This record gives sequence, structure tokens and C-alpha cells, in this order.
Amino acid sequence: MNSNIGTLYKIANQPLRTIIGLMSGTSFDGLDVALCEFRGTGTHTSVHVKHFVTKEYEPAFKEEIKSVFARKDADLEKVTLLNAFIGNYYAGLIQECLTEWKVSNEEVDLIASHGQTIFHAPKHHRPDDAYGNATLQIGDADHLAVKSGIITLSDFRQKHIAAGGEGAPLAVYGDYLIFSDPAESRIMLNIGGIANFTCLPAGRTEQFFSTDTGPGNTLMDQYVQAHFPGLYYDRDSAMASKGTVNTALLNALLDNVFFSAPFPKTTGPELFNMAYLDTAMKASAQHDLSANDILATLAWFSAKTIIDAIETTVKRTEDFEIYVSGGGMYNPLLIAHIEKHFSRTIKSTTHLGINPDAKEAVLFALLANEAVAGNAETLKGIVGIPQVFMGKISFPR
Repeated sequence: MNSNIGTLYKIANQPLRTIIGLMSGTSFDGLDVALCEFRGTGTHTSVHVKHFVTKEYEPAFKEEIKSVFARKDADLEKVTLLNAFIGNYYAGLIQECLTEWKVSNEEVDLIASHGQTIFHAPKHHRPDDAYGNATLQIGDADHLAVKSGIITLSDFRQKHIAAGGEGAPLAVYGDYLIFSDPAESRIMLNIGGIANFTCLPAGRTEQFFSTDTGPGNTLMDQYVQAHFPGLYYDRDSAMASKGTVNTALLNALLDNVFFSAPFPKTTGPELFNMAYLDTAMKASAQHDLSANDILATLAWFSAKTIIDAIETTVKRTEDFEIYVSGGGMYNPLLIAHIEKHFSRTIKSTTHLGINPDAKEAVLFALLANEAVAGNAETLKGIVGIPQVFMGKISFPR
């Protein structure tokens, strides 16, 4: 037997697996690194996050990613070079973490790397062409595995698409296995660049549901970056809180076929970008708005599309708690809009035992745990959720 296969077989049969989960989102702020201990699989999964940190990216690296992100005219040579470079870059950041945590590479069983999304292309963005759903994450896992000496799982989204999904949102798997509860109905709301949620009705497995809702932080962040050099986002909604929502611009922002497309659905900054905002401003003839008013309108746009998606898909009679994660949880104006509408306080996943900043990295560690040791019957009977193991395996030798 190949020694790599033997090692993987041993890991699959261990009572405890130590897995590093990696997540890099569309904000390019840094690499989320979560060192997790897993016992069991499926609905019997228990996870303990031993260490977590976000390793901030160097400014030059952020600009390199931005140069190919969500661009139809991306430089193919740059994409090719970055694919290998990012794998090695991640390995270096992991090594920094392990040194700081005083954990040896040999103590880690697996790495689960989401990679860096550079283009997401669901079919409903392109109704007239001959192609299906597609997505692309770069950051080659062979480089990561060889440099770290740790078996690495990556490219999770491709299997989801191959099995009939859109490659996102994948949060439903972790939300179901970690956060579902027999007594409390929960909405697990993640507000990253794009916002998504999973509905977990108490004790009703067959009604679990997950979807993107539209923009989370991406339009606000892109606007700040374009108009305020050196800033990456509107910290604490400082500018947006001073502005007034412009109804004409809001209506133009809402005028897109994405919002009338059936659920579940996915999207990305490939749609919601500065060109989208410019088109809405021209359509609404709002050329002289202040930055504060534009940001206030964008904050309400994100909040309204989240609210509308929840109200459209979740029964009005459902008594649910909302648990939030992602960078949008630190946008007080955005959160206040949602809390006011639903007349409830939004909690973070800290209340459920998981650091909200670590949640997505933990998710991919969980997907790796399932891929290596799980049982395909775990998700049986959940409509619309592909029952597949996700993650391609890269061996260090």
C-alpha cells in the first residue's frame, strides 16, 4: 500500500483528528487559520477549536489578488503564477501559526484549504450561454501539502457543482452538523462580502435550507476602497451612520433579476461590484450624492435583501433566533436595520460555542473531517443539498 494511503486510513480510524481549517474571503483581509480537534462524524460530530487567528495579508499581496479577482479580463499568466504562489504563501502562514502555538507539524493530521475565490459564475448569471454552474478558487494544495508536510484537502466547491449545486453556500453542511437543535429554530446568518443564511427549523431535518441573499459587505467595501485610498471599509459605520438612505438609488439597486430568481441561489462580486453601483446611480439620476448618503443606502440595500430573503423563505409563524458571523457583524448600522425589522437581538455564534470569526475556517475543517471519515447517509433526506463528500486530496509525498 502507498504510505500516503496508509496514513490517510490511519487518520480516518482515529478517535480524534486534528485539522487546520483555512478560509480566505472576498475582502482579502487575511487568512483565517483554525486549529480544530474533531471527534466523530455526521450528527455525532464534536469540535473543539484549540487555536484561531487571522493572519493579515501584506498590502502588496492584497493588490495582487485584487488584480485578478472577479475580472473577465484577468491576466491568465498572473492567475497561473498566483495559483502556485498562494499555496506556498499559505504554507508559510501556517508555519508561523504552528510555531506561535508551539504545535509541531506532525501533530496535525490534515489541512483543509478553501483557497482564494477569483471568480464565481452560477448559471443564473449567464442564462443565455451553453455552460453550467462554475467557480474557481486558486492556491494549489500540492504546494501547500509538500511545503507543510501535511495531507491537504482543497477545492471543495467543485464536487458540490458536479453533484448539481452551485458551489455555494456550503455553510449548510457545518450549520446542520454543528448548530442544528431539536428545540430551537435557528437562522445562521453569515455576512461576508456576500450574505447567506441557513434556516434550521427545530427538529425538522427535511426543511433545512441555505441560500445567498445578495451583497453583504462587498459594495460598501468596494466603494470605500475606490473613494478613500488607504481605507478598506467603513469602520463602525462611521460614514454611513451620518448619511440618509436615498430611495431612488435604493430602488435602482434592487432592480435586478437576481432578486426575483428562485431560492436557493448564489452570487458574488462578479455581479455586485462598482459597475453595478454606477449603473444604479445612472438609472436613478443620483449623481450628486454624498459619500455618507451612498454608504447609508448601500447598508440598507444589504440589510433589505437579507430581510426580504428571510421573509420569503422562512414561515412567518416560525419563532427563530438569528446567529450571525462574518465581517458584517461588526457593521452596527447593518445589524441595527435587521434587528429593528425582526424586533429581536441578533446573537453571534459565540453563544453556540464557536468564535464567529473562525466559523468559516471551522466549516472547511469539518468538510475535510467528513471527506476522510464520514458517512454518506448523514445528509440523507435533506432536499436540495447534494449528499457528497467534498475536497480533493493532496499528499505531501
